[in-house]
Amino acid sequence: MTGLLSDVDRQKIDSGDDKQFYDAPRFVTHADDAFTSRLTKLYESEITSGDRVFDAMSSWISFLPDAPLGFVVGHGLNETELEANDRLDKYFVQDFNSDRTLPLDENSFDVVSCALSVQYLQYPADVFSEFGRVLKPGGTAIVSFTNRMFPTKAIRAWRTRSMDERATLVEEYFLAGGFGETERVVDQPGTDPFYAVIGRQPPG
Repeated sequence: MTGLLSDVDRQKIDSGDDKQFYDAPRFVTHADDAFTSRLTKLYESEITSGDRVFDAMSSWISFLPDAPLGFVVGHGLNETELEANDRLDKYFVQDFNSDRTLPLDENSFDVVSCALSVQYLQYPADVFSEFGRVLKPGGTAIVSFTNRMFPTKAIRAWRTRSMDERATLVEEYFLAGGFGETERVVDQPGTDPFYAVIGRQPPG
């Protein structure tokens, strides 16, 4: 399922090892406070108490609502950041650009979240297909982003598009991953523009 993007689309300015780039922890949020507050409000509208959540491409903070959750699994490239995230019940380190198969059971999560990181995926169709696989019927995936990025690590397809075009690209990722329905959320709560695309799995 690697045909969604061309080899040129996938190119990064820095083609070096991603794990090495993220080797040092970065305890920053990659967006302003207004963005992260808006993201938490979106999560509050989509995540129910007791839900099982997979927080993909996570960090030291997940922006999840305060509601008690059933179980939260985090993923990222820096173990120190993940270890510091007190919302995670479990985590694993994996480079999605070299290994795109999640070590998670099928139909095991109610929600997949992916904040401020989708711009780095070189094989998004494969990863989004895995998001769909681990979601339960009727499950939801929430992908959020702003205009900030590590430009040397973002793929060319992302760097060369406008914000609206990036949202369309994420919608294409969901479609390629087998999701049947998407919803776009756009806001300007502060300095950083808020964009999110929500993908929904059909009910069983």
